[in-house]
Amino acid sequence: MPGLLKKTLFCLASILSIASVVLLVIALVTQKWVTGKILCKTGADLVNASDPELVKFIGDIYYGMFQGGKNWQCGLGNRRSKIYIFPHLVKKLNSALHMIIILFLVIAMVFALVSLVFCIYNARKIPYQSIKGPAGIYLWNFIAGLFGVSGIISFIAALKLHRLTERVANFPENVFQFVTLEEHYGFSFWLCVASAATHGANFLVVAITGIRFPKVKIKKAEEPTVTADDLLY
Repeated sequence: MPGLLKKTLFCLASILSIASVVLLVIALVTQKWVTGKILCKTGADLVNASDPELVKFIGDIYYGMFQGGKNWQCGLGNRRSKIYIFPHLVKKLNSALHMIIILFLVIAMVFALVSLVFCIYNARKIPYQSIKGPAGIYLWNFIAGLFGVSGIISFIAALKLHRLTERVANFPENVFQFVTLEEHYGFSFWLCVASAATHGANFLVVAITGIRFPKVKIKKAEEPTVTADDLLY
């Protein structure tokens, strides 16, 4: 059976694996991967709006992997609309890249769960095979972190190289054209970054389990010995 310190550390590694999965699930189901401001270019061009008047044509947008929303103005007042990525909008985006991002994050969750199982196993038993021990935990965390980081990089590529925000903002508009003024990564995106960071923390925690700390030996007090000569004295 592993010692108390190792049990505690592997339990901590288990919590980190659970946290990684929870963070990714929340990131996928929430709608704030990107937040930004959009300008109704068509409306602004029609009235030849100057800088002070552009405020009347600026709206907000936010979206995630599946849904989002926008609040837009084209000189006709404030309007709100929901954004649904599936089933139609995804066809106007780089659909293959969008699906790859989701797939990467799902695979990261699967390997984070595998890491969880191995952490629980190591907290209860001392494995005889190295792949079932810390080496296996390193491997699964590396794979989970790799796919998580790949999903993050793929999303950044979609956002910057494929002008994702403008494509989302202009669907399914046929009359008005929107351009992106600002775009920022939302909390859903940073949840993915935090999830990838938990695997790095897991590496550190599991590495500590391999350190052999010196055992503190408590010196027993010597018991007084009474001899026959002491009794005679």
